[in-house]
Amino acid sequence: MDSFPDHSLSLCSLNKPITLGKTRLPNRVFYAPLAGCSDFAFRKMNALYKPGLMYCEMVKMDALVRNDYNTFRLLDYSADMHPIGGQICGSKPAIAGQAARIIEELGFDVVDLNCGCPVDKVTKDGSGSGMLRTPQLIGEVISQMVAAVSIPVTVKVRAGWDEESINTVEIAKIAKQAGAKAITVHARTRQQAYHGPANWEYIRAVKEAVPDLVLIGNGDVFSPEAAASIMQTTGCDAILVARGTMGHPWIAQDILQAERGIPVKSRGFEEIRAALYQHFEYTLQHQSVRNAIIDMRRIGCWYFKKASGTRAFREQISRANDADVIKKLILEFPFEEVLEEDPCATDSA
Repeated sequence: MDSFPDHSLSLCSLNKPITLGKTRLPNRVFYAPLAGCSDFAFRKMNALYKPGLMYCEMVKMDALVRNDYNTFRLLDYSADMHPIGGQICGSKPAIAGQAARIIEELGFDVVDLNCGCPVDKVTKDGSGSGMLRTPQLIGEVISQMVAAVSIPVTVKVRAGWDEESINTVEIAKIAKQAGAKAITVHARTRQQAYHGPANWEYIRAVKEAVPDLVLIGNGDVFSPEAAASIMQTTGCDAILVARGTMGHPWIAQDILQAERGIPVKSRGFEEIRAALYQHFEYTLQHQSVRNAIIDMRRIGCWYFKKASGTRAFREQISRANDADVIKKLILEFPFEEVLEEDPCATDSA
């Protein structure tokens, strides 16, 4: 589909700048923090396509305040990545302000509190989506963050712990009272994790109940069409693209151009090949060769996951143990021949 449906024209334009506190963001398509994925190289690729805001990977408050080297490494960024957000995770009001201040001192434009991560190792101490069970604690943590920094404080939540405890509206009201400038609602419960469709009605409910809090919609945005639909369904002020950025760093450009009526560019194998090669180069610049090779085993799958007949490429890149071998494979793998030999192939790996 080349453009947004007509009904999107009455909604807030994703191309329009948005202000959070004193921070002005150039557009309303944001890129999510993805644990284990949105590293320096990932964000270097994303920066080429100008999302309105992108985040580093989530970091733990406790690790920040004890000056853990590996945690600070996750927060590395370059000037071209602005506007950039840092996201912290933790359930201790006593250190929340200090952690937020560190993010500000590192030069970030926004600091976000993660109340949505569903993994057990995060929720077991009440952090991440574990905080959905203690809404007042979310308010306490946000209040400490707001008091400590001048950059905007935002919060990301899920719809609730499970279907029986949907509490996004309650949390949005608490967050606003505590001084948050925006709330991102991932329209799934913690129990769902990443399974099943996102229910965008949870996002709409927040907009209707707390209309003067900036609302960022998240969940199942994998295309310009989905971006238009979530805006139409929810009335949200901006969107956060998460897994839709994996292997598609240009999705913000596609969404923004589609809204302007510009046909979405069809990217062939050669352009995707070049993007994957560039991503690998960025990875080599910021990691050890060994770690870059290991990373490429999954990154290569992101870029070609929807293509037919590329199983052999993914298998070969997963077995490679040398950076030059990977470069050669990316540059020379005969995608066109694979398609000619098996034009109707399906690949569900």
